Amino acid sequence: MLIRRLQIQALRRLNQVELALQPGFNLLLGDNGSGKTSVLEAVHLIGHARSFRGRVRDGLVRQGQPALSVFVEWERADGGCHRAGLRHSGQDWRARLDGRDVQQLGELCRALVVVTFEPGSHALVEGGGEMRRRYLDWSVFHVEHEFLPVWRRYARALKQRNILLRHRQGLEQLDAWEQELAQAGTAITQMRSACLAELQSQLDHLVPRLLPAAGGIDIELYPGWRQQMQSLEDALLLARERDLALGHTSVGPHRADLRIRLRDLPGREGLSRGQTKQLALALLLAQAAHLAQVRGDWPILQLDDLGSELDRAHQQRVLELLQTYDAQVLVTGTELPAGWRGSLPAAAVFHVEQGQIAGPIAPD
Repeated sequence: MLIRRLQIQALRRLNQVELALQPGFNLLLGDNGSGKTSVLEAVHLIGHARSFRGRVRDGLVRQGQPALSVFVEWERADGGCHRAGLRHSGQDWRARLDGRDVQQLGELCRALVVVTFEPGSHALVEGGGEMRRRYLDWSVFHVEHEFLPVWRRYARALKQRNILLRHRQGLEQLDAWEQELAQAGTAITQMRSACLAELQSQLDHLVPRLLPAAGGIDIELYPGWRQQMQSLEDALLLARERDLALGHTSVGPHRADLRIRLRDLPGREGLSRGQTKQLALALLLAQAAHLAQVRGDWPILQLDDLGSELDRAHQQRVLELLQTYDAQVLVTGTELPAGWRGSLPAAAVFHVEQGQIAGPIAPD
């Protein structure tokens, strides 16, 4: 994927800007608070229907403005040209894709694929299971078209079962909803497992390059119940009394997690902050490489504040690796990354200052 034109209005410090992004590397340089990260937020918003810095309602819309808007025009590897626009007030939204109204934001997410490494990405390793479920499900969503409708079936059944558990009324309906929950949940787990096997293959290649001290990685799906011992339908039945006391469903794919083991390093809780960031980046780049392999087109890759997230040696490793990808890469920083010097290719450089963007210009 190759973004040709990006227009942003009323997003944080950015009042009205337009960028003509270039193939390969695009560097957005500026002081802290100048608005460079907001450019990545705008692209991420189209590709994920959310910001990586919180909810849209929490300060993403520029103060004094009724809504933000983002317009993106991009090309795919097959030569197709696409356009998408999103207007969001923080309460409601309107979107268009290739000239037609969008009914579900998932349509935008499926059309423009974006992978972002940002300061909060370390939570993918050291945070709770929700982050890792979201990471895996985002991959499954892009490679399995049946995933979203099956997940919606599961979410509906889960909601209904929780209502019955909480209010303790209509308990005779539990059997029917548990059967629906089990059917959808089993399908979700099968899709997750297949996708995770492909991600493992990519990680086997990437971890030795990005985190050589790890000695390799093993990543395993905990499906949310003891799958080796019982079916999900049996697990729901056995958990029913406990769930009635809790008032919610305690087993199932909504409780799934990824178990990560590094062969020559301690568990994820014992990693240094630098190692945690390197592992998170490896997970995200494995995701991008897997999607490129399956879809035949690289996602847009975004690296926010690379210079402060990785030391010089690791910056160099990452940039050399990215040079081998046929991907458009957006990188932000207060200055040219230290690892950039040397044999790396030229990049389009944009200077960001007080919400205004100049460029592209040749790097110094």
